[in-house]
Amino acid sequence: MAIAQHKPALKRRVTINDLADELGLAKGTISRALNGYPDISASTRVRVTKAAERMGYQPLAQAQAIRTGLARSLGLVLNAGPGNTHKPFLTDFLDGISRAVSKENWSLTVATAMDEADEVATMARLVNERKVDGFILPRTKVVDPRIDLLRERHVPFVLYGRTGDPTDCAWFDIAGEAAIRDAVMRLHGLGHRRIGFINGASVYNYAPLRLQGYKEGLAKSDLPFDPALTRSEAITVGQGERKGGELLQLQNPPTAIVCALDLAALGVYRAAQMRGLDVGHDLSVVSYDGIPEAATASPPLTTFAVDTRAAGSRLASLLFARIRGAAPEGLRETVSAHLIARGSDGPAPTKPTGGFETPSNKNQPKGENT
Repeated sequence: MAIAQHKPALKRRVTINDLADELGLAKGTISRALNGYPDISASTRVRVTKAAERMGYQPLAQAQAIRTGLARSLGLVLNAGPGNTHKPFLTDFLDGISRAVSKENWSLTVATAMDEADEVATMARLVNERKVDGFILPRTKVVDPRIDLLRERHVPFVLYGRTGDPTDCAWFDIAGEAAIRDAVMRLHGLGHRRIGFINGASVYNYAPLRLQGYKEGLAKSDLPFDPALTRSEAITVGQGERKGGELLQLQNPPTAIVCALDLAALGVYRAAQMRGLDVGHDLSVVSYDGIPEAATASPPLTTFAVDTRAAGSRLASLLFARIRGAAPEGLRETVSAHLIARGSDGPAPTKPTGGFETPSNKNQPKGENT
């Protein structure tokens, strides 16, 4: 005789109505408390959150999207084209964003693009398909078409950096200009009087700021600004090597070089090596970024480091606030980089940096290497 088997009854899903009945609150209040809206008091948000955890409430993403009009997803479009500069900081940056997003039970939508036009087109597609509720924009430019698109579409966004026109912009940024200023002053304190500067790509908003910081450092050190000691457009090791070589071939070359990016500084190492110069002894180098490769260079690179994991987390938090209606003008934060002193900078050499024979200058008459 067959014995009937009784399956255990499925536990009924806890709904927002159950939370409302339990707490004696309106469903709208429950919803806004769970989604972190600022018009709900902190005590009510805590009360609702604890009740939801105790009762096992899990919102249905599809129903929530219909009810709130939100996809519950933050967007990030990365330029993966030739010469992109995302790679050095990407892992920690994504980890920081993802952790913050997970705490809110949201998701992160990451897409890649091959150039600026593709970035804008990809963002427009994500907006049209309603797959994201706002964007984090890294590597901001002085004139940035991504910002123009999101302003026009009234889509919330937060910049990792600043931009030429701050209208409707929220941001989290590192004061790179202050770091470059301090680098110049540090080198002046070590006895250097000819301090060169190699900047990044001029389209990025950090470039004019870091040039400003270089000039401020010179002024505070009572050193004149000499345009011949500056170069720009160096965002790779190869470009840093070329620009560093140009400075070291001057008739009166610098004894120290400050770089806007660590990758360019590693290129300066190569240029120095080709000329028989010891970095840290014959030539001092100080840079900015704190990429892992800086610690393993020979000698290890003195650099102003950025906590990209913390930056990613903070950007996500600011974007959540922006999505929930906070004004962008109240969401602007700038923090300091921290110095990691290593072996690439030291006292100014007692003999001139120049005068070394290299394949590029050994056959040149004196005075033709300016």
